[in-house]
Amino acid sequence: MVKKDEKITLADLIVVIYMSLAFFLIPGCAKEQKSGDLSQPAVQVYEVIQQDVPVYAEWIGTTDGMVNAIIRAQVQGYLIKQNYHEGDFVRKGQILFEIDPRTFRAALDQAKGQLGEQTARWQTAKANLTRIIPLAEQNAVSKKDLDDAIGQEKAAHAAVISAEAFVEKARLDLDFTKIVSPVDGIAGIAKTQIGNLVGPGVTEELTTVSTVDPIKVYISVSEQEYLIGTGKGKNGFKGNSLEMVLSDGSVYSHKGNFTLADRQVDVKTGTIRVAAVFKNPGNILRPGQFAKVRAIIKVKSALLVPQRAVMELQGSYRVAVVDAGNRVDIRPVKVAERINSLWVVDEGLKAGERVIAEGVQKVRQGIVVNPVRYVAEQPGAEQTQKAEGLPAAESTATKR
Repeated sequence: MVKKDEKITLADLIVVIYMSLAFFLIPGCAKEQKSGDLSQPAVQVYEVIQQDVPVYAEWIGTTDGMVNAIIRAQVQGYLIKQNYHEGDFVRKGQILFEIDPRTFRAALDQAKGQLGEQTARWQTAKANLTRIIPLAEQNAVSKKDLDDAIGQEKAAHAAVISAEAFVEKARLDLDFTKIVSPVDGIAGIAKTQIGNLVGPGVTEELTTVSTVDPIKVYISVSEQEYLIGTGKGKNGFKGNSLEMVLSDGSVYSHKGNFTLADRQVDVKTGTIRVAAVFKNPGNILRPGQFAKVRAIIKVKSALLVPQRAVMELQGSYRVAVVDAGNRVDIRPVKVAERINSLWVVDEGLKAGERVIAEGVQKVRQGIVVNPVRYVAEQPGAEQTQKAEGLPAAESTATKR
């Protein structure tokens, strides 16, 4: 009986050993299978395309009004009224400020009185001359009396002209107590307050009115760019259609044109100031804003890849290329301009090659991958790219 029990125990022990081995081997096989799957990571690839793309030249510019009228008082007096809302659009001739007119009205009355006095003296002198002329013809009065009468009449006439001028000046001074806008435009914040003494001797202006539709953008271009621009023809610079990129990255809806170049090149910087003009309906743009102005200088055939496919490391750029055998080749490339969400590659790629656009961090040189077609993340991107003649890739445009 004891031997029979020992045999059963030995058999049971063998079964337990086999089950234990199976328990440890099966997870190992699964792990090996899983490791085999990781050796071919799934990546999204983009086929390099070749097409004509515009090449832009860009400059940083500052907006300015077509006319910036600095408003100053032409007569001295105390400011008693402000007739406009700061920042509003004002019309030519609209009254902006008023100066106390009382002293100027009194001066006008005084000038009118002096004019009346001088006019009366002139009338007397003319009457005397009228009486003396016939007497002088009859030699009833001396030649000297005639000359004196003629001189008095002319002096009285001159005094009348002078008095009329004083009246006109007094009237102008009274009119100048109402300070008006010389142009249509946006009136700025007032730089003086009611009750302040203003006048020609005060250095600070009252406000500024700027005409901003259309609006100017001043940029500085290098001497070489200026020569290239003017070399395209008599009006080479003026013929270019310009785009303006605002500070929020948006492209302004209206295109502009170069209008003028300054008379000289700045000898310190080697640049020349050039002005471009853009329409500004609604007066949205205001003087002093910073913006980029860009112009198409040429069109070239270029290779394009998504920006996210390009890896940058210490100033050098690389892309991961997937060959026909799905093996990864990491190459250095030379990049150029950015066109929307794509990047122009000048060297290192050929049209039709596949580059990894998603999953670059998973790969290394020589690894075999499982490639699938790159799909843009945002909806509607494919339609946008088709409209531009590009395959589906990035949908978010990069603002330059």
